[in-house]
Amino acid sequence: MGDARRGLIIIHTGPGKGKTTAAMGTGLRAVGQGLRVLMLQFIKGSWHYGELDAVQAFGDRFVIRQMGRGFVKVGAEKPDPEDVRMVEEAWQEAERAMASREWDLLILDEINYAISYKMLSPEPVAAALKAKPEDLHVILTGRNAHPSLVELADTVTEFREVKHAYQKGILAQRGIEY
Repeated sequence: MGDARRGLIIIHTGPGKGKTTAAMGTGLRAVGQGLRVLMLQFIKGSWHYGELDAVQAFGDRFVIRQMGRGFVKVGAEKPDPEDVRMVEEAWQEAERAMASREWDLLILDEINYAISYKMLSPEPVAAALKAKPEDLHVILTGRNAHPSLVELADTVTEFREVKHAYQKGILAQRGIEY
């Protein structure tokens, strides 16, 4: 184990549960090693999640910023312009965070959704990742990671659902899903 740091680009994608949770686990590990973590949530925003309270114990070493409204309409209709505006603001915040050198790990939570919903183009994301500080780690989460970002990443994990409690009619559980 060396001390030489090389910032990794990591993607958590796929239809299974646990992408954000895995990114937060990495963030927790990073804080334990003295690193500073910023998580920008591109879609989440209007709900209160347990992780928001949990990271407060770390002060300014692990910060979560909810940048969206919570739900985004997808499908045949175009996304709400307000949601697109909020994603654009989240991306601008991500670019500022990358350039600031204030953070050691930047988690771009649900950015893959924003890209796959055509609210954000993958090209500027790829360009920013290529130009990021060499020692900055970046994790991108969400289903349907864009192929160009998968190609660029150092580590990609695809989460696959085998079975889910929802299928039995069990609702989301406090402390587990939120």
